[in-house]
Amino acid sequence: MRFSVSLEAEGDREITLEEVVELADAVAGLGGIASGFGTMSYGAQIIVEADNSDAAVDIALERFTEAVATTSLPPWPVARAETIGEDEDYADLDDPKSNW
Repeated sequence: MRFSVSLEAEGDREITLEEVVELADAVAGLGGIASGFGTMSYGAQIIVEADNSDAAVDIALERFTEAVATTSLPPWPVARAETIGEDEDYADLDDPKSNW
């Protein structure tokens, strides 16, 4: 199953636009987007194939760490990881009570 995994690393200084652009380039091949400009954290949302949410986080953490290593960003610890499974995402479309 495909999962969208959002990861956020927190640190001790503000992230520049150039650093976010570097991260965006590093995660682009993973179907990813990057964030963090002007904040004390940086992050990415990437797509992974996994059997379950826990496995998706493990895979995403490894790929995120590898991507960050190719940038000038500091290797801060990941403070948050969230997943949305492909099935969960589409379930909202089938729910007549959803705001879609």
